[in-house]
Amino acid sequence: MTDPDRADWLLFRERFIAPEGRVVDTGNQNCSHSEGQGYGMLLAVAHDDQPTFDLLLGWTRRNLTRRSDSLHAWRFLPGAAPGAPRSVAGVTDTNNATDGDLMIALALARAAIRWGRMEHLNAAVAIGRDVLRLLVRSIGTRTVLLPAAFGFDKPDGLVINPSYYVFPALDVLDELVPSPVWARLKSDGVKLLTEARFGRWNLPPDWLFISRTDFGLAPAPGWPPRFSYDAIRVPLHVAWSGVDIGGIGDSVLQFWSSHGPMVPAWVDLNTGETAHYGANAGQIAVAMLAARCCTGPTPLATGTMPSVRDARDYYAAALVLLARLASSETRIA
Repeated sequence: MTDPDRADWLLFRERFIAPEGRVVDTGNQNCSHSEGQGYGMLLAVAHDDQPTFDLLLGWTRRNLTRRSDSLHAWRFLPGAAPGAPRSVAGVTDTNNATDGDLMIALALARAAIRWGRMEHLNAAVAIGRDVLRLLVRSIGTRTVLLPAAFGFDKPDGLVINPSYYVFPALDVLDELVPSPVWARLKSDGVKLLTEARFGRWNLPPDWLFISRTDFGLAPAPGWPPRFSYDAIRVPLHVAWSGVDIGGIGDSVLQFWSSHGPMVPAWVDLNTGETAHYGANAGQIAVAMLAARCCTGPTPLATGTMPSVRDARDYYAAALVLLARLASSETRIA
């Protein structure tokens, strides 16, 4: 990592990691998520910061561990009453979030390799086994990844979050927990994200519904039909892993280039309505990463990525650092 990358990590650590090892979502009631803990752990490994990794892992285990499996409760709100009997105070919902578990597993696997800690590898394996056991479903000819263990397997179909397909983590877990299911998850995930694109700019939605009747795809009811803060991670994961998903980077760039200097934070995939406020620094960083993966020079591809200093909150800062990490690992100049 470069000196500016290291400086950005130190600033992220100072602004968003509490002394006890909790990554604080400053844009959302100062709560914490398994996603944020996974991001923090992964970035700590990338910057060879073992003390911070250990701090984050310790807090995660003390507060987000689920009693029934190796997955993690997805949300912690300081001062809140437990959301279930025998759960930790502050854990308002013991359901997991698949993206958080995948990020934690990826961070553990990388930590095991970097620092020679086999117990981290064993923990990653345990998460991988429970992902296969609890979070995989078949619908029609597709093998898909649920967003969580409960609440998304409906009588009339499945609700999927396209941004939860963290392809770098799926690749690692395929090595650690050998199973043909991983290859199906990845290949069917690529097909799903290629087909599940909507609106004028052919973009993925934050939340997707797959019908049991005709296996059709549509933005999921109950959520705004937007390409927004969740779905921006689809081009991040695609660029990071190098999978080929039907020119999704080009679709993102066409959306961005069709607007003036203030690129909107979201677009409604049904109506074409856009946000009246601009994208955050993290979204801009992901768009720049996507631009660097496409052919031909563009202003986005040749500019300087935002820094953590440009980010107003935790999520934007995390996306900045993840986009820069992905850029370095894919050797994108």
